[in-house]
Amino acid sequence: MTLVRSSDTLALTNLTDQALRVRAVEAASTYDTDTLVQVTQAYMTTGSRKGARTSAKTLAAYSLAVRDFVPWAQTNGVQLLRPGRRDGGRYVAQLQSRPSHGRGKTGTLSAATIAQYVAGARALYRALRWAGATEAQPFEDAHVPPDPTPGIVKNPPYMREVDDVLPHCDARLAALLLLCAHAGLRVTEALNVKGSDIQGAQLTVHGKGGKVRRVPLGRRVRTALHRLPPLTPDGRLFEWQYHQVQYRMRLAFQAAGHSLAWRGFHAARKHSGTRLYRATKDFTRVGLFLGHSSVDTTRRYVALEENDVQNEVEDF
Repeated sequence: MTLVRSSDTLALTNLTDQALRVRAVEAASTYDTDTLVQVTQAYMTTGSRKGARTSAKTLAAYSLAVRDFVPWAQTNGVQLLRPGRRDGGRYVAQLQSRPSHGRGKTGTLSAATIAQYVAGARALYRALRWAGATEAQPFEDAHVPPDPTPGIVKNPPYMREVDDVLPHCDARLAALLLLCAHAGLRVTEALNVKGSDIQGAQLTVHGKGGKVRRVPLGRRVRTALHRLPPLTPDGRLFEWQYHQVQYRMRLAFQAAGHSLAWRGFHAARKHSGTRLYRATKDFTRVGLFLGHSSVDTTRRYVALEENDVQNEVEDF
């Protein structure tokens, strides 16, 4: 996959309105995928609601979606600047029937993957409108069916696996797992922790979208972090890239006899959300702990016990 240089994206934002329109029209007319990715990224970082705080992960996901949609449009006779009113729905239907080629996966693309591709294609058209190239909105009425299976069912939290796996981790890997499973951090947040972020029993977390929150640290997490000397001059406690730490954690799960249970780091974050909810019965407090802006998001991180309200309804 061709990488988009940030300098190219920045150059687009510095064009005059007319020059930007010409560039976008030419790219759309010739199905120039690389330039259309640049236009989308330029819009996302300067014209969208989040602007420069748009995460690198979102930019990468939308870029991948544009690289999928543009060749499909060219192959299927879709004029990007003058799409038919049903073309958005055609693309969604094609995604729904497309075989999944993910590692170890069978069947068709998941609902989440389809939603991500469509979100990227919609962003492309917002970018083209921002550039003055078209007013078309082919995905305005395109319906993306939700996944009927809740995420907490498809990817439930780790529970006893955490304590089973910790003895098979070295000190740094164990601290990272505890930051996710007990302190509720996203793995990217955990990997960026510095010694100076720790103030007693509190951790300053630089989170998604540039948000900063203060997270209380339990005794086990504090002890694990205090054992780690900084690895860099600026005090970072971890130097791993995501793929490196994922590989190490997968090996630790295998060593603990839970190779089939490994579901990525998000299940560890759900572990913390589920345990905290069971202790507090308060989605709002759990959401603040996890750094969610919506309680609806928090609900997807908590595995409720079956018949959770049995005692409450006993005497109805």
